[in-house]
Amino acid sequence: MVKKGVPDWLNSSLWSTPNPPPSPPPNDALKPSPPVVEPTPPVPTPEPPAASSVASAAKTEIRDPLSSTYCSNSSVSHSDEENGSSSANSTVSGGGAAVAPAPALPAAEVISRQTQLLQELSRKVIIMGELRRLASEGIPDGAGIRSIVWKLLLGYLPPDRSLWPSELAKKRSQYKHFKEELFINPSDITRRLEKSSHEKNEPDGSPGFLSRSEITHGEHPLSLGESSIWNQFFQDAEILEQIDRDVNRTHPGINFFSGDSAFAKSNQEALRNILIVFAKLNPGIRYVQGMNELLAPLYYVFKNDPNEEYAASAEADTFFCFVELIGGFRDNFVQQLDNSVVGIRSTIKRLSQLLKEHDEELWRHLEMTTKVNPQFYAFRWITLLLTQEFNFPDILLIWDTLLSDPDGPQETLLRVCCAMLIIVRKRLLAGDFTSNLKLLQNYPSTNISHLLYVASKLRVCPAG
Repeated sequence: MVKKGVPDWLNSSLWSTPNPPPSPPPNDALKPSPPVVEPTPPVPTPEPPAASSVASAAKTEIRDPLSSTYCSNSSVSHSDEENGSSSANSTVSGGGAAVAPAPALPAAEVISRQTQLLQELSRKVIIMGELRRLASEGIPDGAGIRSIVWKLLLGYLPPDRSLWPSELAKKRSQYKHFKEELFINPSDITRRLEKSSHEKNEPDGSPGFLSRSEITHGEHPLSLGESSIWNQFFQDAEILEQIDRDVNRTHPGINFFSGDSAFAKSNQEALRNILIVFAKLNPGIRYVQGMNELLAPLYYVFKNDPNEEYAASAEADTFFCFVELIGGFRDNFVQQLDNSVVGIRSTIKRLSQLLKEHDEELWRHLEMTTKVNPQFYAFRWITLLLTQEFNFPDILLIWDTLLSDPDGPQETLLRVCCAMLIIVRKRLLAGDFTSNLKLLQNYPSTNISHLLYVASKLRVCPAG
């Protein structure tokens, strides 16, 4: 007898246990290495690539399509032990759980998916609705497809391809200007003022002296005024110190972001520059701890673009895409809005309500019986877009889906978080406060294809 509140689709045999995925490659194979940059056109021609090359690219980047045809009487495999997950040979993201890569698709399906995306990208004016549909099914690795698609989904590139050269040139020049203006030391500003005053007082080139009266209060290093360039400099120094600490901690297990190599150091410097420029241009938000984790996937994808020009401009491109991404979640980073209808607590409450609508039994057990407050686990899930819960290849897969949602990534994110709870419901229903909190704060290995499939059902199937 099914308990009241559990929807029919949670108890159907259609959600049978998937076949176990093939053995994933060893850890070293999943660690990103410095890209081999080969010049290619910004958007490759839509010709099917060789099956051998696509098959190798699909090892972790492709998942099963998210079908909406199982709405009637379909069911979830409730346990992470039952959904085809495997902890063997899996990678571990910084602070997150070990996650086995999604199983690779047949080469023919990979070729078909890549060809469809390339055909769409080759249009003079890209149909964004179709691009979103294709991207939500999984973006193949290789040919710089994900780099181009993410820039389109985030609004950095316009659908009209003829506008790309001018838009990219304008944005990249703008970012260069930001760095030149915002990275200047107050001492340099003072020297400029001295030089300007010196030239003003000596039109004939005769020796002269800078009058002390010409050094304004705001230009004095000891000034505490709000408009003082030195006071602002010292305030910024505190933020820069936090950014530096966080950047150095970004994905310590991935060679792309960490280590003593010149390549890793240059990538860290790029992340640091982007976060500093963002903080200075957005005084209402500035820098919030954890933003480095949201920045990392964007920069990684853009820096590994096989197009030399795009890879060289990854820092500028990433900055503007990061601004667009944060724009959809900015209220989660403003502490003054935490208790408002748009703040992080309200967002967590919406997740709780979503779980209650689709699985009231699990919701009641978590929040009423074991007293596990959703804030104890969902705060990190939501604010960091799950970047701490899964390994890096799986993060890219999840973000393909998040960025493809025409209603914005927030709603899809909540459905994915709800699916994470439903997938491990058997363990949660059998657990107490301590075991459930430990499970959700250290989420277990999970088949990402399965997780995203369950999340898609929460959109297409009504609760109850």
